[in-house]
Amino acid sequence: MTTNCSFTEVDSLMKSLELAIYVPIFVCGLVLNILALVVFCVLLRKWTESTIYMTNLALMDLLLLLLLPFKMHATIHHWAAHHRILCSFLESLYFVGMYGSVYTIACIAVDRWLAICHPFRAKQLRSPRAALGTCILVWVMVLGGTSPIYSFRTAEKGSFHCFHSFSDQGWRQEVIGCLLGFGFVGPALVLVVCSAQSIGTLRQSGQESPKSRACVRTIYSSLCAFLVPFTPSHLGILLQFLVHRCVIEDCVAKTRISLFLQVAMSLANITCCLDAVCYYFITREVRTSKQTFNLRRSRSISQKRATTSTSEL
Repeated sequence: MTTNCSFTEVDSLMKSLELAIYVPIFVCGLVLNILALVVFCVLLRKWTESTIYMTNLALMDLLLLLLLPFKMHATIHHWAAHHRILCSFLESLYFVGMYGSVYTIACIAVDRWLAICHPFRAKQLRSPRAALGTCILVWVMVLGGTSPIYSFRTAEKGSFHCFHSFSDQGWRQEVIGCLLGFGFVGPALVLVVCSAQSIGTLRQSGQESPKSRACVRTIYSSLCAFLVPFTPSHLGILLQFLVHRCVIEDCVAKTRISLFLQVAMSLANITCCLDAVCYYFITREVRTSKQTFNLRRSRSISQKRATTSTSEL
């Protein structure tokens, strides 16, 4: 893209702004996701469909978080030309973590929808093994889908900014179309439709049990963890695509779009912290299920003892 606009002020502002965004997200997200893995893998010791999906989501978030120090370094420093392959590898992993989170949240919504809206069919389709297979499929899909990133780095010699300034090849119509369609719009529609139907079914049933309330909270937290960070960032990608296609030519608009995109992409990493809300409600739900199971078991034992005592009399 050729332009006479100067983005010096935007780049200078983002050097300090990105650090101010990344540091608290990195610290907070790292602590929360490590705690989540400890809870799911050590404390709960119950591998349900929900805990498997949440463990996978925590792993995706950790992958995203571990790449933030490289992004912070690339914000301030230029990388040497011979680091282009390393940069492409890190960029690919970054988008694996981001869109792996997108698809995992969508899978959680579908899993909930099956369990709530189609309980009889869910007995055949839902299982811990099926959830594990779905998570593996998500990893394969995002690893394959992010492989074209290796061709987005310009072949020019000299130093460069990693995680910034993709070549025009990365802004091709088919690339951005797939990114927006399969990376955001498709999963967002699945999430919203499944969530709306699940909440509607729970409210129509008239059940106000602790488990149903926990389900509703989990659904709302998943919506928040998806729409809040990813909607602005993909809107910024669409606007920047229009700039590259020369649909938007005003210099002031270009600089504002560049700033908006970089800020939105930086704030999109907050999903690593927002997912912790989902972890909290899932943990409460599993504990509620345990308590309900133990209560029913104790009642069953008491009834059997009472029956036995009556028969002996």
